[in-house]
Amino acid sequence: MNKLGRIMPLFVFLTFLSGCSRLSTIPYCCPEQTPATWLANHPYMEISIGSMDFILMVPSSTIFIYLLGIITITIGVYFLRTRDFHTSRLWWGISLLLWGLGALFAGTSYQAFSYEIKCAGKAVCSWTSWWEIYYLLCTTSSVNAMIMGVVHTSTEGAARRVLSIYALANTIVYVIICLAGAFLPHRFMVSFELMVLFTGLGFLILFAISLTRFLRHRTAVDRSLVITWISLGLVMAAYFVYYGLGITEKLWEKNIWFSANDVLHIGLILWMMYIAFGLSKKISDLESLSRTTG
Repeated sequence: MNKLGRIMPLFVFLTFLSGCSRLSTIPYCCPEQTPATWLANHPYMEISIGSMDFILMVPSSTIFIYLLGIITITIGVYFLRTRDFHTSRLWWGISLLLWGLGALFAGTSYQAFSYEIKCAGKAVCSWTSWWEIYYLLCTTSSVNAMIMGVVHTSTEGAARRVLSIYALANTIVYVIICLAGAFLPHRFMVSFELMVLFTGLGFLILFAISLTRFLRHRTAVDRSLVITWISLGLVMAAYFVYYGLGITEKLWEKNIWFSANDVLHIGLILWMMYIAFGLSKKISDLESLSRTTG
């Protein structure tokens, strides 16, 4: 937990700096969104709690993304509590904690409180927020921590050193670019698309490592890792197909809300359940696997 503890002051520091940022000045496009059009394009609830009134956006989507965050954090805590001497389990735990935190940050700004954060009191809605910056930073760091977990299960020697350096460098470079984009501000530097560019290669590396080792050794953990990456690919494919066909908008015309993000988040919940019940107990350091089979 010491490594994770060093991460938390970063969020405190970023929260302080966010007051100096012009991030909210990036207008939402395209097309441009006003508070009125934002409400017209999404389901919402007007909620009053005592003297506090606010608008909760996309309630069903909010449940899915927050549930994903809570489940993922719970699995991350399990990895940490059962890590013993395994560095691989430590990194998996850190990865899933970051992924879960990222989901909670995303759910707050993209779903639950998107109107209050990005639209309320403005003529034109903002395109992003610091909540989303935290999500981007957590997600990219999570994928690189996942790489660290896999390299301790599936590689050794020079390969492990090279991939560890890659994971660290990828995280540092992305953090610098993302924070620079938040303070300039610059739309692409804080975009989901740029985050995908930084994380996509990481998942390809994970799949390549696991598939290569499975073809050579046919171990249970390698088989489960291959299933993990293939299933994630299927979840992402389902999201992009649903999004590309415009099904969200077609259903909303009939007053039915089930978005591409809902497809993604439900798929990721199922993916996390596979990690919990199909993969987690098999994760250990390569050195211990060698001792067991040797």
